Amino acid sequence: MRDAPLTLDDLSSRERLDAGHDKPARLAVIGCPVAHSASPRMHQPALDEAGIDARYIKLHVEPGEVATAFARMRELGFIGCNVTVPHKFEAMAACSVVDPAAVEMGAVNTVRFEESATRGFNTDGPGFEAAVVEAFAIPLAGQDVLIAGAGGGAGGALAAHCARAGVRRLILANRSLDKIVALARWIEGHHPGLTIDTFRLDDPLLPDIARTCGLLVNTSSVGLKADDPSPLAATCFGVGQRVFDTIYQPPVTAFLAAAESAGAITANGASMLLHQGVHAFRLWFPGSEPTAAMRRGLASA
Repeated sequence: MRDAPLTLDDLSSRERLDAGHDKPARLAVIGCPVAHSASPRMHQPALDEAGIDARYIKLHVEPGEVATAFARMRELGFIGCNVTVPHKFEAMAACSVVDPAAVEMGAVNTVRFEESATRGFNTDGPGFEAAVVEAFAIPLAGQDVLIAGAGGGAGGALAAHCARAGVRRLILANRSLDKIVALARWIEGHHPGLTIDTFRLDDPLLPDIARTCGLLVNTSSVGLKADDPSPLAATCFGVGQRVFDTIYQPPVTAFLAAAESAGAITANGASMLLHQGVHAFRLWFPGSEPTAAMRRGLASA
C-alpha cells in the first residue's frame, strides 16, 4: 500500500491512480495536511477482511479544492471519503445532501457518493462519545465539558454532540471569540436549557473555570507538530480530571503531557479515530462489522 498522500493530479485518470496496485482506489481520507493520517491502516484491513475489492488512500487537498476533489472521485467511481482538517466546513458546503445530525453539528467528516447525490454525515460525535466511555468509563451526560479549539469543524461537531448527549455545562474556548459565540448561539437554539460560556484561550479567567470541569478536550490541530505548545495553559489542569486530545499522532501531545503532570487522567484520539471510522465504514457498507479488523490495524500501526 502506497503510504504517501496522493493529490488531485492523481485523480486525473483511473490508470494513473491505480498504477502498480492490485486493487482500485475507491475510498480516501482528504485533508491538509493528511500525511499523518492512520485511517488507511484502519480501513484497509476492514476492507480486506470483508473481501471488498477496494483500496483506501490518503489524498492531499488544498483549501478551496474540496468540491473539485469530490467531483473527480465521483467520476472515478469512489464509494466515499473521510474528511479531516481543515475541510469539514467546506465538505459540508460541497455536499448536495447533508444528514440532519451533521447539519446540527455544522460540519461533515464522512461522505458517501450515491448515484444522484453526494451525501454528507458526521461521525465525530458518536465516535467521540464512544471513545470517552471506553477511555474513562464515564458518560457524557451530566458532565461539565471544556472544548479547546471549538471554532474548528471538529470542535463545533463535538460541542453540538455534547449538547445532544446531555452535558450539564459547556465551556467553549478558542483563539478568537467570533466563531465560538456564533456556535454557542446555534447550540442554544437547539438546546435552550444548556449553560454555555465562551472564552478566548488567553483569557486570565479560563484556568479557574477549566479546573472546575470534569472533562477537557482539545479539538484544535495544535499538537500535530512536535514543537506545538499546549492550547491550554498548564494551570488549567487538575488532579483527577479527564483530559482527551482528538489528536492521535503524536500519541502524547504537549496538551496531554501538561495534563498528566497535573495529575489528570488522559487519552489521545486513537480510540475516537477507531469509533468514528467504524461508524463511517457502516455508512458505506451497511450491516458490516469492521471493529475488530480496524482495531488490529491501528494496533499494528
